[in-house]
Amino acid sequence: MNIVVCVKYVPDASGEVKFEADNTVDRAAADGLLSELDEYAVEQALQVKEKRDGDEVTVTALCVGPEKAVDAVRKALQMGADQGVHVVDDAIAGSDAVATSLVLAEAVKKAGSANGGADLVICGMASTDGGMSVVPAMLAERLGLPQVTFASLLETQGDQIRIRRDGDTATEVVGATMPVVVSVTDQTGEARYPSFKGIMAAKKKPMETYSLADLGVDASQVGLSVAWTEVAETTARPPRSAGEVVPDEDGSGAQALADFLASKKFI
Repeated sequence: MNIVVCVKYVPDASGEVKFEADNTVDRAAADGLLSELDEYAVEQALQVKEKRDGDEVTVTALCVGPEKAVDAVRKALQMGADQGVHVVDDAIAGSDAVATSLVLAEAVKKAGSANGGADLVICGMASTDGGMSVVPAMLAERLGLPQVTFASLLETQGDQIRIRRDGDTATEVVGATMPVVVSVTDQTGEARYPSFKGIMAAKKKPMETYSLADLGVDASQVGLSVAWTEVAETTARPPRSAGEVVPDEDGSGAQALADFLASKKFI
């Protein structure tokens, strides 16, 4: 069984994010990490592997991004993925979800070809930077595979897969036959932390790097110039204002604090 997990390298929300002149994120300058929502996808892939005792299962972590995005693949390998694939090409910069799904689809085909194709493609429900939640569906369409999305529970038996999707008013149970594309939510369970053993083992795991040419994708099909969406304007985060000190020398501090909170409509 061949499982491909799509992971994304995203800017660290706690760090400073800068934008290029074309309003795209300066990903080379930003500190980044594996998207937290994709950690759940990696975890579910590893759980599928662990539960299929006796079956030969290979988990491949796949990432599309700049040079530094290889760190997202390394994190997945440290968690327990068997091998990694990093697609890096300058022409990809500025790509939207449509172009990203194209590159991912071709990479999934190439990464899974050595093992007879991908049986299960797992994605996070969204990325923590874009938050569009559309790439899994686009990827399934390009691969010609069924999709079962927003899974809060994922189970497999033989070539069958079953998910539970929890909505606002109802819970659905959806089944499909592999090969299939699945997206999982943050309700599937906490993702494991890489152990020291896992961190050391990841250094010896195979990692492949693909360019657009390796995937047979023309540069004219990706990038900001052909994106269907664009960022029209960005505004810098306003500087944090100085705090206000409430003195309590005469015992009136409590009342002053209450008045301040009331003026801001906190109470």
